[in-house]
Amino acid sequence: MAGGKETPRQKMIGMMYLVLTALLALQVNSAILLKFKFIDDSLIDVNGKTNLAAENSVKGIQAAVEKNHNLAKDVTVLKQSEEIRAKTKAMIAYLQDVRSKLIAGTGNTTVTQGFQDFKDPDANNKVMPIMLGGKKNGLAYPLKAELNNYSTFIKTYVPDATPLALDGKEDERIFKSKEHTTVEQRNKDFAELNFENTPLVAALAVLSQKETAVLKLEADALSAQAKKVGAEVISFDKIGAFASAESNTVAAGTKYKAELFLTASATGLQQKMSLNGSPLSVGPDGHGKVEFTARPGNFDASGNAKASWTGTIRINNSGRDTTFKVTVPYTVTKPVMQIQSASVQALYFKCGNKLTVNVPALGAQYKPGFSASGASVIQGGKLGEVTLVPNSKEVTLNVSSGGNAIGSQTFQVRPIPKPTIECWVGGRQANEKQGTPGTAVRSLNLRAVPDAGFATFLPDDAKFRVSRYEVTLVRGRRPAIPTKPISGPTADLSDVVNAYREGDRLYIEVKEVQRQNFKGDVEPVNVSKQFNIPLL
Repeated sequence: MAGGKETPRQKMIGMMYLVLTALLALQVNSAILLKFKFIDDSLIDVNGKTNLAAENSVKGIQAAVEKNHNLAKDVTVLKQSEEIRAKTKAMIAYLQDVRSKLIAGTGNTTVTQGFQDFKDPDANNKVMPIMLGGKKNGLAYPLKAELNNYSTFIKTYVPDATPLALDGKEDERIFKSKEHTTVEQRNKDFAELNFENTPLVAALAVLSQKETAVLKLEADALSAQAKKVGAEVISFDKIGAFASAESNTVAAGTKYKAELFLTASATGLQQKMSLNGSPLSVGPDGHGKVEFTARPGNFDASGNAKASWTGTIRINNSGRDTTFKVTVPYTVTKPVMQIQSASVQALYFKCGNKLTVNVPALGAQYKPGFSASGASVIQGGKLGEVTLVPNSKEVTLNVSSGGNAIGSQTFQVRPIPKPTIECWVGGRQANEKQGTPGTAVRSLNLRAVPDAGFATFLPDDAKFRVSRYEVTLVRGRRPAIPTKPISGPTADLSDVVNAYREGDRLYIEVKEVQRQNFKGDVEPVNVSKQFNIPLL
């Protein structure tokens, strides 16, 4: 039998054939004979309707050919379809002739319905001589040849069609079965399998089933022919409601606008879809999944850019590929970057300027990436965090999301404010104007105090210290003692205290100041500072 998806009617016929096969294996009694007759009657009824449907299929093909202006290739399809119908009628007539001879040969008369009309519904001893014959010359043997010749003919149009009359060794249901009763059937030929020790009504049911199989192959063949000329009807069996809104986001006080309409689709309809010329995946529900990243465009003053995408759906309609095309406009909105930092207007040179860049319009799809000209970039640990370390007078930060450019921001770069150097003695700041008691300078400390604003913005970069300076006790115009070099901000000047006289001066010259940056690296700072403190 041909493969493919079966209709409910075809499934029912297959089930009835299984029942028929099972009943043949049972001991025959009047109740079973009656069931065989019921099966035969049902098959005859179905076959009549299927036969009528085939006539209508050919008429549909003829109408489609005329609609297509009798194209040469379509006319050929029509002639082939008429040949299929003729071959099928001949095969059905042959089966009906075998049926009539079997009924007459068993001493019965042909009936349309009613078990009681058969004088001998069993006639087991008469069926075998008629169908098998004495030397395999019964009616079943030429019947096998006719059935298989028909399936060979149909195979031209239904490639997966298989022979309709099989011997035991050819029938998978038999040679693959491990049941003892079935194993015995493997060496039987088609005639013996179907008509040996078989009551009349069962034999008639077998013939009706073969007629069903013939009509099934014909239906498959005519369906394939109909597709070639567009006589196949697309049945839209899935209908539902669909709404299309202008926007899923609406501000309070404004109107929400949408369109509500019916949609229809066909089960099993093969659809090929594309998005802007590229193949699109189609889900089991027949819907194409459109998804792409909106690219920046020529934004207007309001930050909007017009764009569109084109979708195509191709189906086989009227025997030919038919393509439906739709162009869908949409608006790309320029994402607004929100940059937060201690100082957005300008960055500090060679400092770790921490920024937080958010793009609210992207929501959960925001996957930021950063690059910059005029600065090195350090990605932060949290979403949107970035640190810029400027190495030029101007920095341009470039922001992307998922590899797609979002925008850029340019910053001016400020130099690092120099620290103020303070001199502390005896726990207080030295007084260069009024003088400082000589005994107070025993403990001296030079402090490098950062600019207040700089320290507020970038506390990790505002760490200064005086690393080296020189101290000289001056008396008149000459040093009272040799100049004393100091490493680090704090100095012990006990020797100066022991040697000073009232009116002497303490001269201090700063030689080196250092800054520790946010990375912990230390660099020199160019600061010039001297102190000239009178000693009291």
